[in-house]
Amino acid sequence: MFTVFKLFLIVIYTGLCSIFAIIFALVDRSYNLYFKLSKIFSTGILWISRINLEVTGLENFSPDRSYVFVSNHASQYDIVAHQKAIPNRMAMIFKKELARIPIFGWQLYLGPYVMIDRKNYEKAMRSIDEAKELMEKKNISIVVFAEGTRSLTGEIQPFKRGAFRLATKVGYPIIPVSISGSNKIMPKGTYKLNPGTIYLHFDKPIPTEDVKTRKDEIELMNRVRDIIIKNHKE
Repeated sequence: MFTVFKLFLIVIYTGLCSIFAIIFALVDRSYNLYFKLSKIFSTGILWISRINLEVTGLENFSPDRSYVFVSNHASQYDIVAHQKAIPNRMAMIFKKELARIPIFGWQLYLGPYVMIDRKNYEKAMRSIDEAKELMEKKNISIVVFAEGTRSLTGEIQPFKRGAFRLATKVGYPIIPVSISGSNKIMPKGTYKLNPGTIYLHFDKPIPTEDVKTRKDEIELMNRVRDIIIKNHKE
């Protein structure tokens, strides 16, 4: 019953924040208000859920520059954990189906996030161009979950090349992000909500200017995955 009550509060809180996000996205195209609200939203979600966040590695990068943050993915709470922890102006790539969700999906569509059609290659490539333009004009960093979907066990799955195609095309450094413990908060396939601690570690930026070929992309992908695994807490 306590989990049901918390989920009810989360739904109401998310709805209210989404309404303000829509308003902020419409009236402030610099997205400054939107980003401030995202910090308030993530802080509130973690507080309601009784989740602690421990962050290390912030000294490895500048909060004023743009990066592609590449992370593993094990829980719905990975999103709010990144929103809370990353000091940079940041956006995420989301699948187009989410835009159909009333209010919540609308604010994703209107905000600085990048919508991608994973079933259409040409549209997906246009989304990468959109992400590059967003990063250049608005000084926004992009967060990508390289596994493509959440892990059932918390173990790091094989990475997909899409994240690294994005990183190499936009030309910004990659920061490997290891997230641990979130799979125990809300495992994939269940709505059971457990209090606990999520750990985020940010590694040092990896330049992408010299990545030109498919082989280079695969080598970069394997390098980033090895770093994320090394920093991942069991």
